[in-house]
Amino acid sequence: MDVVVLAGGFGTRLRPWTEGRAKPLLPVLDKTLLERVVECVPPKLIDRVVIAAGYSIDEMQEFFNSSDISYDVVISVEDDPLGTGGAIAKALEHLTGEGPVLVLNGDLVSSVNVIELLNHHQEKEAKVTLSLWHVDDPSRFGVCGLESSGMITRFQEKPAPGTEFSNLINAGCYLIEREVLESLSSEKHSMEREVFPVIANNGDMAGLEFKGYFVDAGTPSSFLDATKVCISNNRYSVGIVDGNNWYSDINFSTSSSIEGTSISNDVSIGKNSIIIDCVILSGAKIGENCTLHRCLVGESSIISSDSIISDRVIGHGEIV
Repeated sequence: MDVVVLAGGFGTRLRPWTEGRAKPLLPVLDKTLLERVVECVPPKLIDRVVIAAGYSIDEMQEFFNSSDISYDVVISVEDDPLGTGGAIAKALEHLTGEGPVLVLNGDLVSSVNVIELLNHHQEKEAKVTLSLWHVDDPSRFGVCGLESSGMITRFQEKPAPGTEFSNLINAGCYLIEREVLESLSSEKHSMEREVFPVIANNGDMAGLEFKGYFVDAGTPSSFLDATKVCISNNRYSVGIVDGNNWYSDINFSTSSSIEGTSISNDVSIGKNSIIIDCVILSGAKIGENCTLHRCLVGESSIISSDSIISDRVIGHGEIV
C-alpha cells in the first residue's frame, strides 16, 4: 500500500535546529525522524512513501535520492498550507498502490501495529480506521467515542476536564479507503474536524487502541522523549547502548558522567562534565566541568568549559 506522511509544518517548536534544516531529516539515533515515523510499517507492506511537505523540499529530495532506503519516496509539495485534508488530497496524484492508504503524522514515534490495524480495518469493512491511544487528561486533544463493536461513533474536541466521554485520542496513524481520498476537496481543510465526524456519523469509521509507547517528537522535550524511547526499545541498527545511553561510535569514551543521552559521531566531552537527558549531534565539542540537562546540542556546536545549561536547543555551529 501507499503511505502518506504529513510533514507540512515548519518545525518552529524545534528552532534553531530547524532553521534552514528539514525537521523530517533530524536524526533520532541512527535514522532520520521521517524513517522513525515510517518504520512502524513492515517494509513488505510499502509500495511508496509520499511526504506532504511545504519547505526544505530540495534538501529532502537530495537526501532521499542518495539514501539506501528500501522504498520509493516522493515529495508532494504544498505551495500554501492546505491543512491535513488538503495535503492528503494533493498527495493523491502521487499514489500508485492499491487498497487503503496509510496516513502518518510526521512527528510521531510509536509502537502502533499496522498489521493489526489493517486486519481490523478489513474485518469491520470500514472506510477509515484510526489508531487510538489512551491518555489520562484528554483536554488538549480530540477524543474518540469507541463502541464495543470496534466502531467510532463520535468525536469531542478538547473537552473541559471532567466532561470527556472518552480517554482515547487519535494517535496520528490511520487507514483511508481510496474512495474517501477521491472525494476530498483540494482546498484547505481538516480531516479531523471536517471529514472524520461525517464518516463516523455514517457508521463507516473503525478504531483500534494500541499499547506500548506514543511520542509526538515535535517539541524539544518530546524529541528527547522520542530518543529515549528508541534507546529503551532497541530501535537502532548502528552504534551501541551502554546503560541508558546510545553512542554512534562504539569506541566512544569519556571520564564524564552521562545518563539518558544519545551521542552521535565525532563528539568530544571534556573531563568532569555531567550530561543528563540530552541529544548531542555529530561534531559537537563540550568542554570540561560542564553541566547539561535536557538539552538538544546541534551539529558542530561548541560549549565552553564550566558552562551550566538546561532545557535549551543549541543551534548547529553555535558557540556557547
